Amino acid sequence: MGRELGSRGLFILLASVLCISFTAEAIGVNYGRMGDNLPPPSEVAKFLQTTMIDKVKLFDADPSVLQAFANTNIGVVVAVANDQIAALNKLPAAQDWVKKNVVPFVPATNIIAISVGNEILSTGNKVLISQLVPAMQNLHTALVGASLDKQIKVSTPHSLGILSASEPPSIGRFRRGYDRVILKPLLDFLRTTGAPFMINPYPYFGYTDKTLDYALFKPNPGVFDNNTGITYTNMFQAQLDAVYSAMKLLGFSDVDVVVAETGWPSVGDLDQPAVNVENALSYNGNLIKLANANAGTPLMPNKTFDTYIFSLFNEDLKPGPTAERNFGLFKPDMTMVYDAGIMKSEVMVRVYTRQHSVQLTSRKIFKAR
Repeated sequence: MGRELGSRGLFILLASVLCISFTAEAIGVNYGRMGDNLPPPSEVAKFLQTTMIDKVKLFDADPSVLQAFANTNIGVVVAVANDQIAALNKLPAAQDWVKKNVVPFVPATNIIAISVGNEILSTGNKVLISQLVPAMQNLHTALVGASLDKQIKVSTPHSLGILSASEPPSIGRFRRGYDRVILKPLLDFLRTTGAPFMINPYPYFGYTDKTLDYALFKPNPGVFDNNTGITYTNMFQAQLDAVYSAMKLLGFSDVDVVVAETGWPSVGDLDQPAVNVENALSYNGNLIKLANANAGTPLMPNKTFDTYIFSLFNEDLKPGPTAERNFGLFKPDMTMVYDAGIMKSEVMVRVYTRQHSVQLTSRKIFKAR
């Protein structure tokens, strides 16, 4: 290559840089719609293309949402509601579900997974729990029949309540009774089909006054694990490693992990002083940086985790404490609740060509944080 870069070469180089930049820094988000003031899905799909969000996780399979995300290349996780699981224990019902909720929308809509129920093991409903893996197997079989099993994986999200021990992370283990009866067959299914284990780690629900900085990724003394000699500097990675230890104990350390939900609310009730904009920014902002660094965890180094922040919008119809309605990264008018560094900045590139010399006057791709 000559010492001077021609204009054509520069544009090729710039295109490559843009491509790398827009894919390297990406994050997923949970897109709930429990609000009476939320924008229509078509506007949401367009808006998300101005952010680094490249995946959305739904809590249903609403056709209007799936149609809205057509031709955006944003990965979409569709969901089976808890009360639909029993019916899907019959293969024809699973085939009908896939035929109705998946087949009409692909490949235009980039459906990447089916999330079967939400935190089923935490319900304590033994009948429903026993129906979970058969429903997942039937949905996978239906996807195979539609030649979509390579593109779309079947999994189910779990709360950390599936663990009987998590501190220190090296002793993480699943609850007795669920470990070999439910979770071992489930993990075997995930390994066989190449699907991930979905977990919902929430330091927000696990912090105390003493561990608040540890939960928020703020400077802290850390937590030492005597068994591994590792000092953990944040609760999020410790929670993931506790799950990994539990999986390893059952012989499934090779199954990938997906963070299906995690987040921190920005507004709470008067008795929740740790719920505020500053702490929400600290948690989600540092979580995004960690996800983009592809650093993994101490027990899973250099691993990349698909991470879905909860949630996209504040949702004013959600029941419960004030915090439940204020997990959003964005307000219903699509303005930021706080700047977590998730917006793509405007790309301003000016190219001047003179006698085969080219000057790039602005190369900023993303807003710095």
